Amino acid sequence: MRKLRLNNGTEMPQMGFGVFQITDQKQCEESVLTALKTGCRMIDTAACYGNEKAVGNAVLKSGIAREDVFLVSKVWIQDAGYDRTIRSFEKTLENLQTDYLDLYLIHMPYGDYHGSWRAMEELYRDGRIKAIGVCNFEADRLVDLILSHEVMPAVNQIEMHPFCQQRKLRKVMEMYDIRTMAWAPFAEGRNGIFQNDTLAAVGSVYYKTSAQVILRWLIQEGIAVIPKSVHQERIEENFMVDDFHLADAEMEKIRDMDTRDTMILAIRSLDEVYRLHEIRFEQ
Repeated sequence: MRKLRLNNGTEMPQMGFGVFQITDQKQCEESVLTALKTGCRMIDTAACYGNEKAVGNAVLKSGIAREDVFLVSKVWIQDAGYDRTIRSFEKTLENLQTDYLDLYLIHMPYGDYHGSWRAMEELYRDGRIKAIGVCNFEADRLVDLILSHEVMPAVNQIEMHPFCQQRKLRKVMEMYDIRTMAWAPFAEGRNGIFQNDTLAAVGSVYYKTSAQVILRWLIQEGIAVIPKSVHQERIEENFMVDDFHLADAEMEKIRDMDTRDTMILAIRSLDEVYRLHEIRFEQ
């Protein structure tokens, strides 16, 4: 699997495995083990997912050397701010049974994320994190963060799929050499994405599923992607996307599916702000 070079020189696998909403610890552990056996070398988790321990157990049981697995986690809103971010980071390391992270992200642009960033800069300089970044930051908050601090975000993990392509935001990110990582690449199954005529037609040319076409499109767009599944056959299928290449015209057809709006997370919505601030957990 191809790797992407981040703006600090760190190399990151372009495709990984996400564990959002896999709350059953045994199921999460087994799914991560399946992904690792399939050849995946990047696992994306978060403090608020409640499954960091399962991810850590799976990495240990896989027998794969720690330095060969790219581990990503995130600090949640309730732990925003310098001191709380440091504490949350230490708990994340304990859960994952490691002494460093490959990528650490601010999960939401809410709360004292500037304080969180100062803590993350310090941890990065101390060598305990290889790269730092953010999630769900729109252009204005992203640039404000950049202009307020010394270390440039390496990644912005955002909602991205054929119906939501975030072109304006990605142009700003390209100005600062910030990599895009796509969460919900399958739009959580919304809008009949797996039965979409355009995707099905493109897939029929290569004997590939619509899901595989989406992943191939994102890869050719230069986007990092973290598909999720708890089914072995689908996990294996998701990583079988290196044996075909979409033509320019096919790439354009998928680009034409863009609605130019988010479908899952309206980060500026007051309802979303209230809802996300109410999420509390014990790490």
